[in-house]
Amino acid sequence: MRRSPFALRSLALILLAGVLALPVLAVLASWLPFGQGDAQAGSILREMAATVLPGYVVTTLWLSVMVALGAAVVGTGAAAAVTLFDFPGRRTFEWLLLLPLAMPAYVTAYAYTDFLQFSGPLQVGLRNTFGLEGRLLPEIRSLGGAVWVFIFSLYPYVYLLARTALGERAAQLMEAARLLGAPLPRRIRAVALPLARPAVAAGVALVLMETLADFGVASYFGIQTFTTGIYKAWLSMDNRLAAAQLATMLLVVVLALLHLEHRAQKRMRFAAGGVGRAGSSEAQPLVLHGGPRVLAWVVCVVPVLMGFVAPIVFMLRPLAADWSVLPWDRFVEWAWHSVRLGSITAAIAVALALVLAFAVRRRPDDGVTRAVVQLASLGYAVPGAVIVVGLLLPVGWLQAAVPQWGIGALVTATAVGIVWAYLVRFCAVALQSVQSGYTRIPASLDDSARMLGMGSVGLMARVHWPLLRRSTAAAALLVFVDVMKELPATMVLRPFNSDTLAVVAYQLARDERLGEAALPSLALVAVGLVPVILLSRTLRSKG
Repeated sequence: MRRSPFALRSLALILLAGVLALPVLAVLASWLPFGQGDAQAGSILREMAATVLPGYVVTTLWLSVMVALGAAVVGTGAAAAVTLFDFPGRRTFEWLLLLPLAMPAYVTAYAYTDFLQFSGPLQVGLRNTFGLEGRLLPEIRSLGGAVWVFIFSLYPYVYLLARTALGERAAQLMEAARLLGAPLPRRIRAVALPLARPAVAAGVALVLMETLADFGVASYFGIQTFTTGIYKAWLSMDNRLAAAQLATMLLVVVLALLHLEHRAQKRMRFAAGGVGRAGSSEAQPLVLHGGPRVLAWVVCVVPVLMGFVAPIVFMLRPLAADWSVLPWDRFVEWAWHSVRLGSITAAIAVALALVLAFAVRRRPDDGVTRAVVQLASLGYAVPGAVIVVGLLLPVGWLQAAVPQWGIGALVTATAVGIVWAYLVRFCAVALQSVQSGYTRIPASLDDSARMLGMGSVGLMARVHWPLLRRSTAAAALLVFVDVMKELPATMVLRPFNSDTLAVVAYQLARDERLGEAALPSLALVAVGLVPVILLSRTLRSKG
């Protein structure tokens, strides 16, 4: 009798893990034999392997390598500038360098295309001013343009982690190296870079996961990446099984990157002794003058300018030029759909995160609970395209087996399917925030509550919840913002006539109505600024 409640709780957790992990498991199960459908999928994959698949692989590889190198250089350079050196404006740049996190990569792509394309204001102005003809700038809708967009949209991942690693011990160790006679270049090469290497590796892994998961930039620029190949196999060739098998290949790469990120995070631990703390006058950042100061300004200004200021200015231009072309009448409807889906998903994700985090808190050594939490955390690393394919694949099987249930209509014609996909993708975000809040609650409070005869419900309601309010609010905000910006899953699974800001921005930009796309794009940026501001305040308070 005593084991029965525990068994029921374990069963409930396993069912929850199954719901959240179903898309990933369905994608992996696509390689099982399925008769005629399996033969058709195999034929499509063989045809793609002989024609377009090598191009997908090469393009994705080149894109990943160039974005990884660029983000590593930009992010590490900015982190080193604001951490190791002192110059006017350094404190301001510490939070300004986070602003590109508020810009979805596909919004940055729309902004640059509107300004730099052949018919954009820059090239038209140059032709009219100097009497020139033809194309004056390289085509922005290219692999190079996508690399540019991704670097300046995603470098903050590297910047954040490298700044944290360098801020812990770099100033003290570089001062010790200076006292031993090492010149500045050698101190940077032998002290700062080895300290930052694990953080840079973790940040680059995150950048690559975002790059591989992207659909908006690649589709809009016409770049044949692996993600666009998945959608073509599914939508153009009408074969979900082939799309799922392609998605499996992408999933393997993403899981490898996730493993690399976890290993790098484990190496980001340094012993901090009590001698030579950052408050010591001998361990302060090096004050720059003259040319080095100008170089530090350039290193900090260029990422902010290219990743945030320029795209914002480019999108504000059509707003200032002609307000009449903007879809004000439909904007409220699009915003309402986005807010509604974001609010529903955030509420459910926070509730699930509280349940899972509480289960781990009560039974930290239980293998079932740990496995459930790991499965729930896996979805954030999975691209939206993979989740969509993995979700609709079992739905299609079930619809074919028992059509009278109407499972297909429930998932694709209502908000059930899209909220499900959001939960798979973003439940890990809420869980991480809630677990972070739990780390600040002493275990002695639980022991005291149990000694007073308080049960699980009372412990959560009267002890944990008052102390977790800020963490749960942060979790809800992060999930809400991520849902607002999510594009691939929303495009496919949204109910009929329920366009969101992200989908509308993509559709208007695809139809070359970039001026009209500015309004929903700027709304997404405004929403994304909220967690960035909170993050910058948190980092400044820790500093």
